Amino acid sequence: MPDPVEPADRAELAALRAIVEGTARHTGEAFFRSLVRNLSAATGVPNAFVAEFAGVKTRVRTLALWRAGAVLPNDEWDLSGTPCEDVLNGNTCHHPMGVRHKFPTDPGSADVESYLGVPLRDATGDVLGHLAVFDTRPMPAEPRLLYTFQIFAARAAAELDRLRTDRMLRESEARFRDLFEEAPIAYVHEDLQSRFISANRTALRVLGLTPGEVAGTVGTSLVPDTPDAQRRVREAFASIGTGTDPGGVVLELRRRDDGRPIWVRWWSRPDPGGAFTRTMFIDVTESVLLERERARLLQQNVYLQEEIKSAHNFDEIVGQSPALVAVLQRVARVAATDATVLITGETGTGKELVARAIHSAGPRRGKPLIKLNCAALPAGLVESELFGHEKGAFTGAVARKPGRFELADGGTLFLDEVGELPPETQAKLLRVLQEREFERVGGTVPVKVDVRVIAATNRALAEMAAAGTFRGDLFYRLNVFPVRLPPLRERPGDIPLLVRFFLARFAGRLGARVERVSPDTLALLTAYRWPGNIRELENVIERAVILSDGPDLEIDPEVLPVAAPLADSDPSVPGGTRLADVERGHILGVLNQAGWVIEGPNGAAKVLGLHPNTLRSRMKKLDIARPDTSGS
Repeated sequence: MPDPVEPADRAELAALRAIVEGTARHTGEAFFRSLVRNLSAATGVPNAFVAEFAGVKTRVRTLALWRAGAVLPNDEWDLSGTPCEDVLNGNTCHHPMGVRHKFPTDPGSADVESYLGVPLRDATGDVLGHLAVFDTRPMPAEPRLLYTFQIFAARAAAELDRLRTDRMLRESEARFRDLFEEAPIAYVHEDLQSRFISANRTALRVLGLTPGEVAGTVGTSLVPDTPDAQRRVREAFASIGTGTDPGGVVLELRRRDDGRPIWVRWWSRPDPGGAFTRTMFIDVTESVLLERERARLLQQNVYLQEEIKSAHNFDEIVGQSPALVAVLQRVARVAATDATVLITGETGTGKELVARAIHSAGPRRGKPLIKLNCAALPAGLVESELFGHEKGAFTGAVARKPGRFELADGGTLFLDEVGELPPETQAKLLRVLQEREFERVGGTVPVKVDVRVIAATNRALAEMAAAGTFRGDLFYRLNVFPVRLPPLRERPGDIPLLVRFFLARFAGRLGARVERVSPDTLALLTAYRWPGNIRELENVIERAVILSDGPDLEIDPEVLPVAAPLADSDPSVPGGTRLADVERGHILGVLNQAGWVIEGPNGAAKVLGLHPNTLRSRMKKLDIARPDTSGS
């Protein structure tokens, strides 16, 4: 199956994942320190900072400064004569080289060769600060660098805006405390049935009442008919009769005049004579709404996970052969569960794509899918990557680092090439699958996780387990729900669909006017055995698009030099290696697969990409007739 993630997409995905994994658990100062560290890692530029205005528009201070692999103390400087000045005027500023010469009066630029900065704006477009990287080396213009930078800048602006909202919230709360202590507040006399006896002007203003409406107004009638609001008011009134102090309860009400929702902080005391209560309250509507906005901003990084998901075309599983349909049916069954899945198949059959499809269709789709290629790491690093390590666990472990299991908590962990795990790591993985807990390298405290595991391999794990080269108990834990991906040679009917899919992709990407695939070319491609499976087919089509001169896709010996010899050894292709024989064998194979149905959505003409009449004409030319199954 095709791998939908292209190199440019991988770069974008890496930037998005760096933000999600590096900043999702942080806010405020910790967030900005993590942001600049991850920005430096994602762009490959060793120095990065994020800054805001320092009270006036002519001076800035850093919120986090990363330089040469460490977080440095924050700094503050005047903008005049610095490369930051143009950025804070709202412009993206890139100096690929020569910064020290362009800004000779700026002491901070004395050893700086290159600089890239973007402004940070709030939702209304106002500049809040800026994000920048700088280097002692040149920094050539590169679209991917700018794209990655803009992603980080958007997240930094969101956090800076959230902090500003947080400051507004604290200032608002302080203002309301002052009103309670020093300014007139709402004051109401109520009888024991909550009917108003009198109310001051502040109470009338807050509740939307006129003086003539006070007498006879029942306070509880202003409470909305929602379970939470009704429960709160019942508990507040019940506390008065029991002598419990109900002071400071936040109640939701509706104004009498226009029905708008308001929130009040409410205090009530019974009169010593017991005939009425004295109630005081202040309007905290603005504070409540600001708190809700603050919560919304804290959840804003969720969109980054959605962007990661959109970078993978999970639905691009191309084909309709019985072998593939059977796989997709099993995927649909297991996706809705939390069962461990073992995906097996030859190299290039699309194991990672199926793993992503299972995750995307399952209940954990809102959480991250974390991947680890067990064959891509040295044996000594696999355990640290899986389970994380404590500070000082080994040379170079300068800080605690979470492993892939912690990053995937609540989501899915995809272990590719699981057959390559070292024996000692296999034992630890077995423990996680059994007990859902592990210990970091160098640690002693168990870490609980809730992770679904999907594993994949191109090796025969059952045979390895029998031979003692792979733990048998781990194999059975992984093999709860096996999914075998058929090689491309077992699904020849899907080759025309895959060819057209890749042709459309590469023709559009390369700007080539290659629009058609002749039946002869399809027959040639279908006859090939494809030892590299879909990945090899994808590469062949891309090369053919590049080499084709006209509107027809051309496959010549330079692109597929062994297609004809392999066709001769393919038992599905009768009559040797003549092109007509190859075409005849291909059409016969598709007709047999379609049950000799020519027309319709599942007919042979649809699979071959031909008009039904064209197919009938070629069948007549190649002397193809439906075999007699009457038995006479």
